[in-house]
Amino acid sequence: MNTPSLHAERLEALTRLLADWHWLWSPAPFTHAGTPWPERAPAGDIAACLQALDDARCQRLQQRPFDASPLAAWLPVDELARLVRVPDGAPPIQAPEAWAAHVGGRKWQQMLAFAPQVAIGQGQRLVEWCAGKGHLSRLLARRHDGSICALEWQPALCESGQALAERQGLEVTLVEQDVMAPSVSRHLGDADRVVALHACGDLHVRLLELAREQKVAISLAPCCYQRTRDKIYRPLSRQAQQQAERHGLSLDREALALSVQETVTASQGERRKREQANAWRLGFDALQRRLRGVDDYLAVPSLAYGRMPERFEDFCRWAAREKGLTVPDGIDWDAYRRRGEACLQRVNRLELVRHLFRRPLEVWLVLDRALWLEEAEFEVSLSQFCPRALTPRNLALVAQPT
Repeated sequence: MNTPSLHAERLEALTRLLADWHWLWSPAPFTHAGTPWPERAPAGDIAACLQALDDARCQRLQQRPFDASPLAAWLPVDELARLVRVPDGAPPIQAPEAWAAHVGGRKWQQMLAFAPQVAIGQGQRLVEWCAGKGHLSRLLARRHDGSICALEWQPALCESGQALAERQGLEVTLVEQDVMAPSVSRHLGDADRVVALHACGDLHVRLLELAREQKVAISLAPCCYQRTRDKIYRPLSRQAQQQAERHGLSLDREALALSVQETVTASQGERRKREQANAWRLGFDALQRRLRGVDDYLAVPSLAYGRMPERFEDFCRWAAREKGLTVPDGIDWDAYRRRGEACLQRVNRLELVRHLFRRPLEVWLVLDRALWLEEAEFEVSLSQFCPRALTPRNLALVAQPT
């Protein structure tokens, strides 16, 4: 997927499919008491097929939505699978365990996998974008035996990161810098390459914008596309703009969030807690519809798993207080808890349609970024820098001006 014409062809095909099936993948089953889709073919057949799945097959399709999917009877499963296929990048580098000090195990493995995406010659200057404590910068400084400027806006992270770099004798300079501020451009003036591992939304779009303007090479793994100031996504490249207009594709923040909802890295315990939290939310949803006399979903604030009440009743009372609802006496809490669990079974199955379009959405967004760079006369390659089990956000854009 690394020639300009192929990038454009794939984006065009994905735009068509995302637009054609937008009515099916866009509605969120979690917010609907019944089937969320309009009454049009093949919605009824799809719903019946999914509700008939046993738990084992449902879980398998959650993890591998394109493999032997029953939805292929109605949806372009094989074409979507082909369009999201991305070549693997170079294998991860090897590094002494001592280099991993102060870095979490999964984050360290991601860094080792991403490092080959950063091609730099002797004496060339690297800048890290949204560096945190500069963990990636320290790895790259050791690998390339050079100096690196690491940009981070939080003073505490800069202070901690600088102390780590100095303790390890590395030429890494943590610079307190808001990358959205105009002043950031001065750091790119003499840079040979800017690197960013999982820079979010507008933060990585700002990097792409400056790279285009200043003709600086980049190595980027984008993330969290929904973290943007715009309520409706504005395509970056001319080709994405034209294709979206031609096919009538419009993406809101909820659609952008769908592209990054995969959580294959969660532990079994975390998954069980998430399942329970979702079931409780659906149980409360059934309760609030009765209390308000309004058959509509009512969003409840997020609550960290560590702060979740131990009992379903306590969770519902908390949620009711948050939404200004009075809970009368005599509620059959077990009945609403069981209702929430049953609703979750339905939701998990209907969500399989959205799972099928999740990776196509992400690849479409990355192709938009690749084409935006190509339109500015960059040579761009797109690869998968690590297995999705290590991180689902495993797409890397490597670009250099021609």
